[in-house]
Amino acid sequence: MLLRTKLFGHTYEFADLKELLAKANEEKSGDQQAGIAARSAAERVAARYVLAEVPLSALRENPVVPYDQDEVTRAIDDAINETIYEEIKGWTVGEFREWLLSNKTTGADIARISRSLTGEMIAAVAKLMGNLDLVYAARKIRVVTHCQNTMGLKGTIGSRLQPNHPTDSVEGIRAATYEGLSYGSGDSVIGINPSDDTVGSVSRLLEMTHDVIKTWEVPTQNCVLAHVTTQMECLRRGAPAGLIFQSIAGSQKAMESFGVSVGLLDEAYELAKKYCWTAGPNYMYFETGQGSALSADAHNGADQLVLEARNYAIARRWNPYQVNTVVGFIGPEYLYDSVQIIRAGLEDHFMGKLAGVSMGCDVCYTNHAKADQNSNDNLAVLLAAAGINFIMGIPMGDDAMLSYQTTSFHDAPALRQALELRPLPEFEKWMEDVGLWKDGHLTDIAGDASLFLRR
Repeated sequence: MLLRTKLFGHTYEFADLKELLAKANEEKSGDQQAGIAARSAAERVAARYVLAEVPLSALRENPVVPYDQDEVTRAIDDAINETIYEEIKGWTVGEFREWLLSNKTTGADIARISRSLTGEMIAAVAKLMGNLDLVYAARKIRVVTHCQNTMGLKGTIGSRLQPNHPTDSVEGIRAATYEGLSYGSGDSVIGINPSDDTVGSVSRLLEMTHDVIKTWEVPTQNCVLAHVTTQMECLRRGAPAGLIFQSIAGSQKAMESFGVSVGLLDEAYELAKKYCWTAGPNYMYFETGQGSALSADAHNGADQLVLEARNYAIARRWNPYQVNTVVGFIGPEYLYDSVQIIRAGLEDHFMGKLAGVSMGCDVCYTNHAKADQNSNDNLAVLLAAAGINFIMGIPMGDDAMLSYQTTSFHDAPALRQALELRPLPEFEKWMEDVGLWKDGHLTDIAGDASLFLRR
């Protein structure tokens, strides 16, 4: 395939689709670090011009990691709906973009074709979109899932209550959990990042959060974000887990760096369906983030956007309740500043929804990145406008265990008020029942965690 164009008297030629995809990407420090980024704005525009004329079939036939070398590629490709793929394979990437943005194309239309898309197709069309395009197209798509409550309905936004503690103090985490619940955080999940990955410690946190949920009849689920093998052993020993978590990546080598494989996650999924205490049918929780494969030297020469899109394409295999892009967590080596973090957050949300998975975002940054809480607020508003399913809720937006900056318990309520959104429906009813919510608003007792000390 000849991948060449002439722009302002200069001829630009790209050796293969992997190079073309990388050069067409929005500027990212991770791609620059890998030596695969466009060398100028003109080269980036030229790459997009060429990419717009590439048929979707070429992207499937030329994955960035070959089929015979990578189990992630195989799992994605083998699951493609061939009947629907035959309908769209002749579309160019540019035609695909225009179809997605057309007023005639509905969310149901997009949902129908999602199972016929590989990660490379999804990433390619994202590269041709501006930020507002990403908001507009993502807003069309609703991905609805259910565990103990219903995620993704139009007009709602959830919040993951993240009550981390540097020493995994059960009582410290319980106190933060009560505070988060009092602000209406936790309808997505009460999810703890543990500092201690042992079965005993993880089981204690599962038991405590399950006790809070059962005592107060909170319509939500619990999860401790230990390694999946630790959670599996906790399940086997009878610990009450509501969701099973794992970080995933877009190549086999990157998955191996996380200590997981497609087969292991298949086993975890079957175990979750058998032993999780929640109603389901969606039991899995995955986290991703642009740059994760590169940080493990497992990107196979591909750009970080394509590897991220492959995360969402493989996640479909396990029908997750939610997927979370921890967008600015890896650091400025991969997303340098607020401009790149905002762009990546919008890309990830759009690509996840296009792949057909329930998407949230940890709207965050590390302390050495060129970002601040104002830029964090900007991304949160953009994602809420785009119809994101959930964001994070952390005391003061400052994680005491992971040492990064994110969204606080106040932010989801503020977005709900500003954009006329609501909590997840079962959780909203619970909030009304305990006096935290009335007529679409938080009540005067919201934020008073002593409510949970009166029994």
